[in-house]
Amino acid sequence: MTYDIGIIGGGIVGAATLYKLQNKYPNLKIILIEKEKCLADHQTGHNSGVIHSGLYYKPGSLKAKNCVEGRHELVAFAKEHNIAHEICGKVVVATKESELEYLEKIYQNGVANQIEGLKKITGAEIKEYEPYVEGIAGLFVACTGIIDFRGATAKMVELAIKTQPESKLLLEHEVIDVKKGASSSTIITNKGNFEAKHLVFCAGLQADRLARKDGVNLKEQVVGFRGDYYELSEDAKKKVRNLVYPVPDPAFPFLGVHFTRMTNGDIECGPNAVFTFKREGYGKTDFSLRDTWDALTYQGTWKLFFQNMRYGINEYRRAFSKKLFLKTLQVMIPSLTMDDIVPGRAGVRALLLGVDGDTRDDFRIEYHGNSIHVLNAPSPAATASLAIGGYIADEAEKHFKLK
Repeated sequence: MTYDIGIIGGGIVGAATLYKLQNKYPNLKIILIEKEKCLADHQTGHNSGVIHSGLYYKPGSLKAKNCVEGRHELVAFAKEHNIAHEICGKVVVATKESELEYLEKIYQNGVANQIEGLKKITGAEIKEYEPYVEGIAGLFVACTGIIDFRGATAKMVELAIKTQPESKLLLEHEVIDVKKGASSSTIITNKGNFEAKHLVFCAGLQADRLARKDGVNLKEQVVGFRGDYYELSEDAKKKVRNLVYPVPDPAFPFLGVHFTRMTNGDIECGPNAVFTFKREGYGKTDFSLRDTWDALTYQGTWKLFFQNMRYGINEYRRAFSKKLFLKTLQVMIPSLTMDDIVPGRAGVRALLLGVDGDTRDDFRIEYHGNSIHVLNAPSPAATASLAIGGYIADEAEKHFKLK
């Protein structure tokens, strides 16, 4: 069979793209190809499980627009299909005077992005939401929530295939190469070849490599950053009710160590952000010669290192020191002790890094012949997934001339 569309990558963006395309074009036969044993096994399944509000993103950017639209869609989807979720709200906490200026900036961002239920709170009011948290001022973001992203991903795929039984999900099929033909492309996998008239790549940590296999002339490179989490012990869970975030440092492309209640009741603390020697490596000593070579022979990696030397060293020290990690957590919750935190899981975030060390912060989707490539979709892509999928479906209509 020649499929109408082949989607490579079974994270939540790939699943949402399948779901949106299949809903819009129920007669199309679409194949979704994922190399792991299950869907959502990398960035989607290892993220913090937060439904982001859109607070941090530059007004008018793809991140801002898609996060806000996608959040509304995701919450409606979760309600309709009984995906574990809760709109619990979060507090953003300033602990020192120097953070107040940026706290005001992200508040104004939130207002510009039309985030509902956003309000400034005093240090005393922080205690009303999170009694153990110490801060001098903050924001309460009512529309932030938590969700089971793995469950949402699986449901999107299930519903799409129910719409068109000739569409197909292939697990444990790794895409090795792509060969262009006159009217279709051959997707070469480790378990056989598949034909598709059009391709959509949602490959996350492998986005740059698969783009090049498809003939895209891409200067930038994906570089992975691992984030390690701790969890609060059973006795310490009472110290966090919902979600507690610091004011992010605007100099760095990460939100800082925060506290997140998960849908299963666990409370995670983290993540840090350290360069990883393996793109899909979740252990602190995981290593891939290819990934390391690719990253460390790329000048953009070194530019980023030199621009953020002090920050990077501190993150690495914290990755291997529970005491230093705790010290960071105690900035917002001083009563935490060593016994209150236990090692948790880890995730890896893909950043499309420019040659100049620029982290290419906005979402980036490009077209190449009969293909669409999602080249950069870091956080809040999971929250924004249905909006991104809808955008890709609209673009596919134009570029693929779908009917």
